[in-house]
Amino acid sequence: MQRNMIFTICFIVLVCSFGSVYGENVITSPYVKWENGPLHSADFFPIAVWLQNPARASRYRRAGFNTFVGLWRGPTHNQLEQLKRAGMKVICHQNKLALKYIDEPTIIGWMHGDEPDNAQSLGKGKGYGPPIKPQKIIDDYNKIRSTDPTRPVLLNLGQGVAWDGWHGRGVRTNHPEDYLEYVKGCDIASFDIYPAAHSKPEVAGNLWYVARGVERLKKWTGGKKAVWNCIECTRINNKKTKATPKQVKCEVWMSLIHGSMGIIYFVHEWQPKFNESALLSDPRMLSAVTEINKKINTLAPVLNNTTIDAG
Repeated sequence: MQRNMIFTICFIVLVCSFGSVYGENVITSPYVKWENGPLHSADFFPIAVWLQNPARASRYRRAGFNTFVGLWRGPTHNQLEQLKRAGMKVICHQNKLALKYIDEPTIIGWMHGDEPDNAQSLGKGKGYGPPIKPQKIIDDYNKIRSTDPTRPVLLNLGQGVAWDGWHGRGVRTNHPEDYLEYVKGCDIASFDIYPAAHSKPEVAGNLWYVARGVERLKKWTGGKKAVWNCIECTRINNKKTKATPKQVKCEVWMSLIHGSMGIIYFVHEWQPKFNESALLSDPRMLSAVTEINKKINTLAPVLNNTTIDAG
């Protein structure tokens, strides 16, 4: 696995270098269509962290992160100011306060609520109803875009993207055709599945589900939209098992090789106790993730390079 990964990376670098020798300006940014979206520089590759306190932005910045995705009950004025001081970009909800900062370059995108494709809570003790219908997501997308067409809209979907048997979709379990509609409601399609810490034997330890989800989103979007995905790096809810640094590295590189254009690390942990920023409390994993991020940043011009079909 490691030898094949190294070969693939070296081959990509060689292709890029070969094009440069012949004076071909093949390096592009997938975000050039959005004036106020992610940076257009070829050396910017989105490396994000999910729903973190901006007070920790500088620590994440030192670990190679450049983007926050989601802000708890935000964005607020203080959250945006903290991110700005740390040099951290953010994708957040388009609330009333965010619209007052419409010209703020710290904001590089808007987002839907998380995992609308999963069964939705009916309230404490009331169980779950069906997922949010794709048409609602499309309608909300059009509203967001009509307010601000200069930034992309991110939609993060659940593990049903990669695993048809995910029962968390309720009445829409085993209906992958829904995703062809969901992805019409975004500019950046993302998803999450965490096989290393997964509790179900069908998925547990099968890291390839990460690559499968990326491939499916690429197919469902027709290759016309940026695809991102989430990566596990804590035990999340698993009392016995957590991802190892090697597994995290494997998941990240499988994602990139299969076409992911943005990585979002999920760093929360509920077992043995709740820790919102568990990555920062795990020196071994933090060191590994920092090294992974450093390599991604080094290869950003290659990763942003135009894909050569059947190359």
